[in-house]
Amino acid sequence: MRILISADIEGVAGVFHAEQTRAGNGEYERARRWMTLEANAAVQGAFAGGATEVIVNDSHGGFRNLLPDELDSRVKLVLGKPRYLGMMAGLECGCDAVFLIGYHGRSQSRSVLAHTINSFAFARVWLAGEEVGEAGLYGALAGERGVPVVLGSGDDVFCEETQSLFPHARFVEVKRAHGQGTGMTLSPQAAREAISAAAREVLAAPGNWQPRRVAVPVDVRLQAQTTALADLFCQWPSLERVDGVTLKFTAQTVEAAVRILNSLSAMSFMLR
Repeated sequence: MRILISADIEGVAGVFHAEQTRAGNGEYERARRWMTLEANAAVQGAFAGGATEVIVNDSHGGFRNLLPDELDSRVKLVLGKPRYLGMMAGLECGCDAVFLIGYHGRSQSRSVLAHTINSFAFARVWLAGEEVGEAGLYGALAGERGVPVVLGSGDDVFCEETQSLFPHARFVEVKRAHGQGTGMTLSPQAAREAISAAAREVLAAPGNWQPRRVAVPVDVRLQAQTTALADLFCQWPSLERVDGVTLKFTAQTVEAAVRILNSLSAMSFMLR
């Protein structure tokens, strides 16, 4: 059984401030280690539950946050960008299930450090008429390849909004959001123990795992943060302007939709 673990940082226990997510300071160095150890807890639980191979995808920011020497020596680690499958790189190896570790809620939710792909560029994203965050987008990408999301971890807002998308998955709440930058957290050690136990249990006794399927071609709607960004994005000929900050497009696959959104995110750096 091959498991893909997609690891983000905003949903990690103890992380509440943007400084903890940005390289170049001591707070980040501490937080990236917590991120690494939560990912490693999922790895160890997966192996204990019967996984024969585990791939860990560094899914935050520049995709080079995890500390390789802190991970179980049995893992294969995906680092760096750009990559076509983004936060789901590793699926191309042929996986049986996906874990979403350290994830956060969608943009404009009350989740800690909530955003969708790029907080500077995107205010809201809809896939096939349903508002989604990164878990919804990338879980649908996994589903398009027949791979179910079976485990997630993050704050209570993330768990609640994501459970409906993956009703057969198990979720581990490592902190509770009291606002965008405040809340109550488990200790890093307690969070790791909970994640490891859940990973072991979900693989040792598989349930009725179901990939999240989205019918294609798929309509995507995007609300940009500013009209200037919408102006920039609509330089792409296949994008249609809806209003000052909203645009839409149709993609032939979920993968194509994700790749277009990530390309628009990269374009947005022109206006920073």
